[in-house]
Amino acid sequence: MTNQEFINKAKQLVADYTNDHMDKTDLTNNPLSDPRISPKDVYVVWMAKTLQNSKALLSTTVSDGMYYEATLDGDKGKIYFDAYKKFQNISYIAERVD
Repeated sequence: MTNQEFINKAKQLVADYTNDHMDKTDLTNNPLSDPRISPKDVYVVWMAKTLQNSKALLSTTVSDGMYYEATLDGDKGKIYFDAYKKFQNISYIAERVD
């Protein structure tokens, strides 16, 4: 699987997961207010490739606090998918350690 094929597959997995797990009360029959997303609404935050393995952190244009991790195991030909919810962002002052 090429890098681009992996990214395309990861974006499709994120879009599918988001649409499957979206609050059903948000879905309407009005195409102008349909909140479902497509892979073009998914972006890569970070990506790395080592030998035949790849990992990507992804997010969407949906303001739901979710982010996603896709990991390609090139030896097994499998993609592992994780979904995470951000609950809080806390800032701390870093102290210098000598």
